[in-house]
Amino acid sequence: MRVSRIAIATGVAASTVLLLAGPAAAHVSVQPQGEAAKGGYATLNFKVPNERDQASTVKVEVNFPADHPLSSVTPEAVPGWKIDITKGKLDKPLEVHGKKITEAVSKVTWTADGSKIAPGYFQQFPVSVGQLPEDADQLVFKAIQTYDNKEVVRWIEEPTAGGDEPDSPAPVLKLSAASEDHHGGGAATKAGDDDKAASAEGDKKETHAASSSSSDTTARTLGIIGILIGVAGVAFGVLAGRRRNA
Repeated sequence: MRVSRIAIATGVAASTVLLLAGPAAAHVSVQPQGEAAKGGYATLNFKVPNERDQASTVKVEVNFPADHPLSSVTPEAVPGWKIDITKGKLDKPLEVHGKKITEAVSKVTWTADGSKIAPGYFQQFPVSVGQLPEDADQLVFKAIQTYDNKEVVRWIEEPTAGGDEPDSPAPVLKLSAASEDHHGGGAATKAGDDDKAASAEGDKKETHAASSSSSDTTARTLGIIGILIGVAGVAFGVLAGRRRNA
């Protein structure tokens, strides 16, 4: 009985933790596919969960940081959702690959067009972005989520260093150290792997060539020795025959 009571108490405690942790973690967030390196390009996934039991999400707005404008923002098509891109003039033009950029995307809006985020589900909205800033450690994307019952939730509160997470935190993208090619870690890693593979293949060919050369040399040497032994045997036989005749 005592063991059963302990098990029940443990189960209730675990369920309580899950119930308390669930709503706190269910907010709009952003994560890169791979890494988001400073000065490079990345594909970001904006994850939007549905927090309501009696309503579905029908609209998501993501505002891009004005203090670190991105010259390239390209959303991926999401079935059942219409995409609107809002651009704004820059106070200070950006120079990217030798070209001056005078405007940048300030907001991307996804509106339900045959699809919704139903209760108990989430939806990811991928966006390719760049060039990521080199003078920042993170980017804050303020988001607004709208339900079909007209409720609007604003995920716009910026987290403070060392402080508790706010009630409606804005999605925050952490930037990693700059890569050499400024195109993220994937390309550099692949190039390194290709170089290693090519080097390994070259080593195999050199080893095979050396082995073949060594085998040929050994065969030639043994052949010559065999011929010399044969000649010596013939000569010995001739000398032995002469001695018998004498």
